[in-house]
Amino acid sequence: MTGRAWGVLFVLCGAIFLEGIDVAMLNVAMPAIRDDLDLSTGTLQWVMSAYVLGYGGFMLLGGRAADLFGRRRMFVLWLVVFLLFSGLGGLATEGWMLIVARFVTGIAAAFMTPAGLSIITTGFPEGPQRNKALLVYAGTAAGGFSIGLVVGGLLSAIDWRWVFFAPVILSFGILVAALALIPASPRPDRTGKGVDLAGAVTGTAGILLLVFGVERATHAPAGWTVVTIGAALLLFLTFVVIERASSSPLVRLGIFRSGPLVRANVSGLLFAAGFFGFQFIAVLYLQELRGWSSLQTSFALIVIGVDAVLSPLLTPKLVARFGNARVIVVGLFLASLSYALFLPLAADWTYAAMFPGLLLLGIAFSLVYGPLTIVATDGIAEEEQGVAGGLLYTSFQFGAALGLSAVAAVNVAATGGTAQAALLDGYRAALVVPLAAALIAVAVSASGLRTRRAAVPGSPVGGSGGVPDGSRAPGGVEQPAGLGS
Repeated sequence: MTGRAWGVLFVLCGAIFLEGIDVAMLNVAMPAIRDDLDLSTGTLQWVMSAYVLGYGGFMLLGGRAADLFGRRRMFVLWLVVFLLFSGLGGLATEGWMLIVARFVTGIAAAFMTPAGLSIITTGFPEGPQRNKALLVYAGTAAGGFSIGLVVGGLLSAIDWRWVFFAPVILSFGILVAALALIPASPRPDRTGKGVDLAGAVTGTAGILLLVFGVERATHAPAGWTVVTIGAALLLFLTFVVIERASSSPLVRLGIFRSGPLVRANVSGLLFAAGFFGFQFIAVLYLQELRGWSSLQTSFALIVIGVDAVLSPLLTPKLVARFGNARVIVVGLFLASLSYALFLPLAADWTYAAMFPGLLLLGIAFSLVYGPLTIVATDGIAEEEQGVAGGLLYTSFQFGAALGLSAVAAVNVAATGGTAQAALLDGYRAALVVPLAAALIAVAVSASGLRTRRAAVPGSPVGGSGGVPDGSRAPGGVEQPAGLGS
């Protein structure tokens, strides 16, 4: 790769690092925010939920906007919005101000993230170069989350407002670098490709309602949840009808004929559900039952961040040797093993007893996240790379909301009181949820190996994750100026 290509990758990695560190720091800072602003539990929950709604609800629209209006343009514009509203969050004096700031910041991330991903997938040719770039990108995202846990604890000890001001400083540096390094690309040809407003409204509203209903399931009556999810499904049905009739759909439904893309999205949803659900229970165990501080908890979980090192160094070699599909299956199996190791959780576990399971989960993340990104975008035509990235990140975000709601519901149902034994019963029952999600993901991903063998008898699984010859969408992938090899 050229120096310019590495520079562009550096900028995009900075942006995904920013997104990861922003979320992680806020998670750790929530108790300090509650104390300073005197927020109720419900308001505090909305500070978290607002970002999830904005991010998950607008991701698909953000991916399509990158394809229609220009990836660099969307990336830079929404990076500015991210910068401004992160700063406004740091100036908040009321809970509602934080909620609004987090919702808009989530929307900005929803447009910025698929734009950045599609700059990589259209700027690097399919094969080893793109794989390496995506795996470095994935490792940076994981590193942002891991480092954010510790940095958030340190900044919260000074003043929680720095959790919002620090991303402003970082995003300003990324913005300057983006304007200097990301090459301007020709305005996309939108001839015959109008903006699908009806599809955008129904699709975004459906995702918003679905994420909202799932995320609030443990805080609202069952009837309310059923009505909310039912309304979301009705909107999705309307969305499908609109897309089938549209000459320029928000999402071309034929994209779902790609088996690798569908398997990557389903596996990504299940993996995110298990990963974030497990982290939620781990934090409750360490802080509620063991009495560890936020900073102690952050340092305990940082071992999961080993994937930030393994993703760019080890995973590319494994992908080149065994192919994405096999690496993903092994990674999901290791995640299952990690969760299984925590099932006999005890009240007096030492950190040494927890360490093997946490380390395995970090290794699993390095084997799953990057290769899933490759498979979900490999073979997709250039003009649909933004949509493909938006689909994948929507799956990740919805999976996270689903996993958190599921483990919280099981934990509450299985906890019979406030005694130590009762809390342990709840944690152990809830840990079955991430284990089940990971095992189902193993089955989904492994089905791709069987499909590959049936399609091409006797051939090994290729580096593209098991895409049969001739199944790639037309259009190829061209390199914009400045991103050649």
